[in-house]
Amino acid sequence: MTHLGVNIDHIATLRQARMGVEPDPVYAAQIAEQNGADQITVHLREDRRHIQLRDVKLLREVVQTRLNLEMAPTEEMIAIAKSLQPDTVTLVPEKREELTTEGGLDLSNLQSQMAAIRDAGIELSVFIEPEPDQVKLAGRFGADAVEIHTGRYANLHRRDEIDAELRRLEKAGKMIRSGGMRAVAGHGLNYHNITALAALGIYVEFNIGHSIISRAVFSGLAEAVSTMKRLIGG
Repeated sequence: MTHLGVNIDHIATLRQARMGVEPDPVYAAQIAEQNGADQITVHLREDRRHIQLRDVKLLREVVQTRLNLEMAPTEEMIAIAKSLQPDTVTLVPEKREELTTEGGLDLSNLQSQMAAIRDAGIELSVFIEPEPDQVKLAGRFGADAVEIHTGRYANLHRRDEIDAELRRLEKAGKMIRSGGMRAVAGHGLNYHNITALAALGIYVEFNIGHSIISRAVFSGLAEAVSTMKRLIGG
């Protein structure tokens, strides 16, 4: 079965627009789980632009599936992860001026940060580009899972370019699995481009947020989650 991680960051984005109490990310997580989500994903950014520390604490208490905490590999965030003990930590790059995550990590200098997560007894995932050298480093430094950045794939329009990128993603996924790690994909995936990627049969988990929350504006969160779960073959 292919698993669906639902990223609920943009529920919090809408709430923070008024600095109020609604919509509540915790309630969103409950709806997502009731309609097929296998995991709830949140990114606690250093600038706290959407998800707040209080949200993660509450989610840790109520999430019934798995809680995946995306975070920068900083001392502050590692301390938070050790305290909250999410099911998975996904280390991601982060720049304060970016609108959203713009690419994958370079793992070259992150061995100690990765070890700190593993030593805390937390499953470790890393968000990287589909590049062989980075996949090798993920395995060498003890990652349990590798999430491949699919932003380039999501932004392509020409059929030949899409097919070439799919082959690149397939190669990376096979390399991840041959290294004994879980193959995950995410970023920019939507109800159109997910089909070909899921059909590869390589990736066992997809983390999807923006397109699900966008669809939910019109059809409701329950329908948006259940439809995506069906499309990935979960």
